[in-house]
Amino acid sequence: MNQPPLPPQKQEEYATITPHLVMIIAAACGLIVANLYYAQPLAGPISAALGMSASQSGLIVTMTQIGYCVGLLLIVPLADLLENRSLIVWMTRLVMLALVALPFSNHPLPFLLAIGLVGILSVAVQILVPFAAHLAPEARRGQVVGNVMSGLMMGIMLARPVSSFVTQISSWQTIFLLSAGVMLVLSVVLQRVLPQRHPRTQSSYAGLLLSMVHLLGHTPVLQRRAFYHACMFGAFSLFWTVTPLLLARSPYLFSQGEIALFAFVGVAGAIAAPIAGRVADKGWTWLASIAAMGIASLAFLSTWLFHQPTPFVVALCIAGVMIDFGVTANLVLGQRALFILAPEHRARLNGLYMAIFFLGGAAGSALGAWTYAQGGWIWASTLGAALPAVAFLVCLTEKRT
Repeated sequence: MNQPPLPPQKQEEYATITPHLVMIIAAACGLIVANLYYAQPLAGPISAALGMSASQSGLIVTMTQIGYCVGLLLIVPLADLLENRSLIVWMTRLVMLALVALPFSNHPLPFLLAIGLVGILSVAVQILVPFAAHLAPEARRGQVVGNVMSGLMMGIMLARPVSSFVTQISSWQTIFLLSAGVMLVLSVVLQRVLPQRHPRTQSSYAGLLLSMVHLLGHTPVLQRRAFYHACMFGAFSLFWTVTPLLLARSPYLFSQGEIALFAFVGVAGAIAAPIAGRVADKGWTWLASIAAMGIASLAFLSTWLFHQPTPFVVALCIAGVMIDFGVTANLVLGQRALFILAPEHRARLNGLYMAIFFLGGAAGSALGAWTYAQGGWIWASTLGAALPAVAFLVCLTEKRT
């Protein structure tokens, strides 16, 4: 006897995710999140083209960060209210339009507004990650999230060197036009391959936003994991803000292309994501978190052992891999811990988690530049080592079952 079709929420319970779909979602996350980082190494040429002063060039990065935080708090909660596939596809199409506006801006204001929109709309990645978690069976959820996050981290780590190389070959406008074309194609692919997902939440949008305050105040796992990763991401941002400044100066005198090549070392850290996912599935989240924090802190300190230029640069490369490995692992461990909570809250929990640690990253970047200006690499690396160390000490107080 034929049974009636399951309602959307029941279909979700029995949905499965194939390795092919995991690969597509991981690639989509990497391609979308890269839009946040293309402009970071190009602040100089972009600000010069727009007639901005050197002191104003930091606004290019700041507007992207502000937009992303706004999107995490105001757009990501919609994933607990609206059908997810349509929301993701339309955000990808809209970010394509915002990217197209960037190369044709000839004044700072329209450029800054457009790149702020790029930040807001790029939070589509933070809808895709819990979307993949919804489709994954409980026993494989950490593995799936880890694989998806490896794509996201690859996008973060590759965006800066890729934009530097493209600009060196062509112009800064080219990378944004190329990415706009990629977003258009990606929206078509996602429309075809993603299944529909209808959230169960019956609340209004205003109710969802108010509920985020309640979730933050009454979810100890969120509070801890967000604090841990705010410290870790702060160290990550500090390292990748300070090292280009360091390597561009005497005695290293790296060119823009050489700094881009140095940035590629961080890509190796992306292998931590699937490893961390599997470790979390085995119930070893606390031990793995402690290890990730220790690795990141020791990475900074290890650079103190070398004083000659060549050995120091090699040590800096190894430290970059270690930091990216630890930060990537901790990110996946945190998301795995949040995604085993109530499914109807996942998007909001993920949005809060990301917003909090992204603010930690912004603080780490700003403080890193300041400490480097005041006391060179010793000061900056001391702060970089201290941030994961604080998370390590707090994690030791965590009650484990």
